[in-house]
Parts: sequence; structure tokens; C-alpha cells
Amino acid sequence: MMQEAQPLILLCSPGDKRSAGIQQARSRLGLPPALLISYLELLQGASLGELLEQQMPGGRMAELLERQAQGDRMAQLQEQQAKDGRLDELLEWQAPAGLTAGQTKQQMPAAQAAPLLRLESPGGSFEAERALIALGAPDAGEQDDLLHPFGQQRDPYPLSVRAAGRLKDMPGVLHHPSQWFRGYCRLLAGVQREAAALLPAARWQNHPGDIAAMTDKRRTQQLLAAAGVPVPRPLGGSQPPAGYESLRELMLAERMHRVFIKLACGSAASGVIAYQINPATGAELAVTTIGVEQYITRPPVYYNAGKLRRYTDSAVLKEIINWLYSHGAYAEQWIPKAGAAGGSFDIRQLVVLGEAGHSVARVSTTPITNLHLRSRRMTPLEAGLTEAEQEQVRRTAVQALAAFPRSAVAGIDVLVSSGSGGARRTYVADVNPFGDLLYDVEYEGFSTYEWEMKKLTEYRNIST
Repeated sequence: MMQEAQPLILLCSPGDKRSAGIQQARSRLGLPPALLISYLELLQGASLGELLEQQMPGGRMAELLERQAQGDRMAQLQEQQAKDGRLDELLEWQAPAGLTAGQTKQQMPAAQAAPLLRLESPGGSFEAERALIALGAPDAGEQDDLLHPFGQQRDPYPLSVRAAGRLKDMPGVLHHPSQWFRGYCRLLAGVQREAAALLPAARWQNHPGDIAAMTDKRRTQQLLAAAGVPVPRPLGGSQPPAGYESLRELMLAERMHRVFIKLACGSAASGVIAYQINPATGAELAVTTIGVEQYITRPPVYYNAGKLRRYTDSAVLKEIINWLYSHGAYAEQWIPKAGAAGGSFDIRQLVVLGEAGHSVARVSTTPITNLHLRSRRMTPLEAGLTEAEQEQVRRTAVQALAAFPRSAVAGIDVLVSSGSGGARRTYVADVNPFGDLLYDVEYEGFSTYEWEMKKLTEYRNIST
């Protein structure tokens, strides 16, 4: 039987597939619905406390605050008990009116059911995207860049708050990725600050600082490498390229003639380039989702085409790659992937609290494997992985999430190198804090969200 459920506060875009999936999972498990806090309303100036008051009328907010205050007191008791072994005496001193120390001890798990805070993806709403770009502006009121892994670097051609507010919804257009990410990090910092003041006993499913680091691929790979997690070799090491010219120079100098270039804060294959050069002729080829519209009187517009395009023109490639690096990019060795069904594949592996669960093989005939690009889905077994290789994928994914010790859930993208006879190796390509939206995949009879809610309810020792 599950323990008494702790309240779940979900910061999200209410009504989207993610929030609906979580609510459905909680209903199926007999858990109370999550309290939905809208990113857009936060960005429009509402405070976390105000939005919680709206979600919890009739004194329920005061009840939540009292409940977490009890959790604070019980945590202090446990700490003191560990020091001097006088738990019963201390419980008697702190016991609520009418309760004995023994009764208080029995109620300790309930008292410790402090709220769990879960941050969902901020994507899917252009209004929120525009507001985040405005929040990242040089003249924005919020200037807390503490969580930005590279906050000291300036954004190219920054937009003012007013200019950001005039942006139009143009599907696929990458308006200002680096300023969006700066605004997102500022939002995370603000939410963390508000939660610490309002709900000091609350716990984060994934800590805001970890989410900022996972969202920046440069920082992700640094942390993974430092933790000994196998990752593709970064081009340039500690001196990465800064643009098209230095990229080509380093590729030739290091004899790394095929690389993946990734927009630091990109997602859903947005801003990814599979790039290769011929060392003898200098000819180049890129496969990417990036499209570009050229204009005579204004700068080009870059967008996610939603499908792969091929480029061989050096002038166009120089423009695209320089634009990527101006917003922050990362280049790594192109690892030849294992093959299946006439294509190659990687694995999206869900990890929750140190356990690897749901997994999907994403198979494509192109260099870029992503379900947003309609890659074919298979089970790892159908893709030809032996049980030993599947276990290796799971171990690698668990090791990757452990590099973010303040976080409990992530979807890990694991590359399996081509080869046979035990020669295949695993590498982590990405750590996605929102990589659990996997349809029609079960583990132990549960969907992804059901399994997460079950695990998180059973285990409450998550980062404060």
C-alpha cells in the first residue's frame, strides 16, 4: 500500500499533453491531482504564492503551509535524535496537543509529506516563448543569471523587452535561442527563490539548477565527462571552435572529419547539424533541420523545417554555422550508430531515482534519429540488442543521471556504436529533463508518468 501522497505542484503549460498525462497517471494511481502552476501567468507577473492560493481556496493553502512546517519540525527532530538518541523525549516535547510521543512517531511520515515541485517543459506556447525572450533582455527587470551555465557570455544582437514583445508567432522560427535560454534560466532562478521563501520544506523532483545545466548541451557534456560517463569526444577539447572557420580548422587538425554540431539549448532535433568534410578536397555536406530565409534589407531568418535538408554550398553553411555558434553551440565526434531495419538507431532510456525503466529505440535512415522527425520506433530487443547490451545501455543511462545528483528523472539518449561480437560501446548524447513523453510504452505494467508517480510517491528523499 502506498504512503500518504505528498502534494505535487506542477509548473507547466496547463492543458498540454504533459500536464494532462501526469493528471491521468495520478488519477489511475488513486493520487490527488497535481496543483497546476502556469508558466505564462508567472511570466506575466503573478507570484507562486498567488497562483497557489488560486489553486487552493478555502484555507487549503494555510493547511499546506502548516503541513510543511510540521515536516520541518520532524526533520529537525530526526537530526537531533541522530546526535543524542533521545527521540522519544524530543517527540514528547514537540508533540502536538493531545498526542503522545508514540503517536507523533507514527504520524512522522505524514508530517514529512512536504510538497514536491516538478518543473515541466516550457515549450508549446508562443506567448510563453516570447515572454521568456523578453525576460532574457538586457533591460529586463529580472537580472539573476546565477543558474545560466555561461551567463557571462553576451547574446548576439539582443532584443529589448519592447522588441521581444513585438515578435510574431511564426511556426518553426528560431527567434532568439540564446536570449530565450537566458530568460528561461532567470525564470528558474526566480521560481527557486520564491519556493525557498514560501515552501522551504518542499522538494524538487529535478532541481532548477540541474534543469538549466541539462538544457545547455555544453554544460551537460562537461558534467558527464567529469563524472566519467562515456560521451562522444568534443571537438577542440577545452578550446572549442567559435564559428565556421575554427570548426573546419579543428576538424582537420584533429582528423575528426565528421561531427555533430548542436545548438546548446536546442530540443526536438532543432538546431542539430550532421556535418562532414572531405579532408582531401575540402568539400562539405550537412544534414540538418535548419532552414534559412534570405532577405535583401534585413537579416536572414532561421527556422526548424521539421524535416531534414541537405546543404553543400559553403557560403550557406558558413552562415548557418556562424549563426549557431553566435547563440552557443557544441560540436562532438560523429559516432557511427548501430544498425537495424535498414537504418541506424539510438536509445531513449528513462531513468527514475536510479532505476532504468522505459526505453525506445529510434530508428532512421538518416544520421539524425528523433521521434519528432518520424523515426521508426522499436523495442531495444527488436533493434537487435542482446540482453547484455541492453543492460549496458541501462547502466550508462543511470550513470548519466547520477551526474545530476539533485534530480530524480530524465530521459537519457544513449548511442550504441556500430560493430558486433561485443565490440559495441555506449555513449550518452543528451540528458533531457523532460524526456519522458513516450507514448504506448510500458514498464512493469505502467506508462512513463504512472511509473514516475509511483516511484516518487514511494520514495520521498529527493533534493531540497
